Formats: sequence, C-alpha cells, structure tokens
Amino acid sequence: MLHAADEPFTRCLRYNIIMTAPASQPNLVRLSGFALLVLLLAGCAEPGPADALQTYLSRLARTLDQPAPDTREPDWPRMPRTADLTLTMEGSALDALDFLALSGCAVQVTIGKRNSSLGRIAPPSQRLLLDLEYLQLAPECIAFLEENGDAALAATLTSAWQQKRAQLSARLFNATLASDEFRAFWRKPRDLGNYPGNTNSEVITALESITSLARQWHGGDFSADNRAFEILLSEVAIGDGGALLWSLSVQAGWLASANSIVVGRAEEGPLCSAQFRQPAADILQTVVHKYFIGGVQPWSAALGRRHHELLTAIRDLEFELRDALPDNYRDWQQSRDRFIDSTTAAPQEHVSQLKTLLDPCQR
Repeated sequence: MLHAADEPFTRCLRYNIIMTAPASQPNLVRLSGFALLVLLLAGCAEPGPADALQTYLSRLARTLDQPAPDTREPDWPRMPRTADLTLTMEGSALDALDFLALSGCAVQVTIGKRNSSLGRIAPPSQRLLLDLEYLQLAPECIAFLEENGDAALAATLTSAWQQKRAQLSARLFNATLASDEFRAFWRKPRDLGNYPGNTNSEVITALESITSLARQWHGGDFSADNRAFEILLSEVAIGDGGALLWSLSVQAGWLASANSIVVGRAEEGPLCSAQFRQPAADILQTVVHKYFIGGVQPWSAALGRRHHELLTAIRDLEFELRDALPDNYRDWQQSRDRFIDSTTAAPQEHVSQLKTLLDPCQR
C-alpha cells in the first residue's frame, strides 16, 4: 500500500509507465520500451541518507563561501575471522566411549550422534545443542548406572558432565558471537537504501532471545528447541550491524566536512558583532533549519534509536558470555565501541560548531 510519503515516487512511476508502454508496438519495440522503463525507474529510487548530507554540505559551503572539502568516511574495525575466534575444546572420555554400553539410557542416542562422523564435524551450534542434550539427559543415566552397580561407567559420565558444564560458556560463544551468522551480522551491506527505515525488530528479538537462552542454560535448565535456536541464528545473520557501522561512518564523514566549512568561515572573522551583521548570517540560519534540522537530523535521530536498540541487545549477550570472550574478540569489541562512541557524537559536535559561529548573531 502506498502512503502520502510515496507520492513523488508514485508520480514518477506513473509518468514513466505512460511514456514507455504503448500497447500497439511490435514486440521488439515493446522490449526496448521495457528496457527504457527499467532505466527510468532507477531514477525513481528514494534518496539514501548521504543525499541529505550532501545537499546540506553544498548549501553550507555556498552560504559561507567556503570550498566543499572531500569527504572521507572513517573506517571501522572489522570483526576477526570465525576461524581466529573459535575456542578449542578439550576432548572427553565420551570421545572413545562405546555408546552401546549405555543400553537403557536416553543419553545413549545423544552420545551416538555426538561420536558419529557427522557429529564430529557438526557446526558450533549443533555441537552446543548436543552438549545441552547431554547435560539434560546424563544425570538420569548416571543414577541408573549407580543403582545397577556400574560405578566406573557412571564416573565416566559424571566427569564428562562436569567438563561440559564448565565448557558451556565457550560452546555458547562459538555458536553465537564467534559464528558465521554473527560475522554476517557485522558485514557491510551492498547499499544502505533508506537505512534504518528499512529495518524491523526481528533481529533485536532474536538477539534478546539468544541472551535469554544463554541465561537459562547458565542457570542449569538445559532444555532447548534445536530448530528454534537455528532460526534465531538465521535471523541474526540477516541483521544490520554492518549497516549501522557504515551509516555511522557516513554521518561522521559528512559532518566532519561540514565542520571544516564552519571552522574555515569562523577563521575569517565573526558573522555578527555589535556593529554589523553579515547577510550570510540569516541565510545560514535558514540553511541550518531547512537542510540540517529538517533534512539531516531526522535521519540522525532514527540512526541513534537503532544504534541504542541494536547495541543494547548485542552488549547484553556479550556481558552474559563475558567469561568466555577471548582476547582477540575483546580487542575488536573495544575498538568497535570506541568507533561507535566517536561517530555517534558527530551530530552534537556539529551543533557545537554551528553554535560557536551563530551565537554572536543571537544577541
């Protein structure tokens, strides 16, 4: 359904269809018309966030009679490779255990799956789920073996249970923050589109659900829905961590250029004093209200809200798994957060620069 905000696009679409769709043309002409339609529709695409920033920058430069500097988007730290993050687990006595010896125990099937050829090469999420299954089922089997006088096998299962309990945070880290799905979450997208207007709450709900499960499993409730957990990871994989970092970089780069224009004009002298008021002062106020407050700030505000929601969900999971985070993840985490802190401050820094230039004109 098209809304009022879609009207310019609708008019563009309607015009191009009328201009390119004569019904009585031969097939070849119709094909050419269709190709032309595709090209014309490309011009109907909604502008991205950089368009408002570019418009503001050009208006600002013209008003203050300053050269528009080249804009450089700051780089953000890339997440380490999955292979470099994955924690290595010490093996257990279950690796060589004949699962047939556990006849009568439900955990027999779990150990069989774990020690199978497919189980040995299972991805981290499946290894985690198998360990959870073992942690849930093994105590009943241990009690059964002890009651039936098989103390040695019971001791083997108990030792393995204790080891898997101790390794749970590391398994969780491998299956989540160090996984291919989370690396995809932080990957730079092909384009920003109208980000963050093209997002929804699904990835945030998925992250919150994963954190809730981690708390549940750390608390000793090892029940898990395997399919539901894999779906949560797939939701994370199509999330917008990379789009967020890129957007913050775009905003910081353009506003740094805008700051250099304002600073350059300030170095030439004040716009206003008790004796004079430059005509540019009134034009600048109009440009700021129309193109910065009206054009850039709504996007910055939406970006700020998305940043808060997304990073809160990520940081909650990182806090839950804090004891398992390896040094290279912590290093990247700290670099990422420093980048986010510096780039989210860009709008306020620009407001401060404008205030310094315009304050004498308010007296």
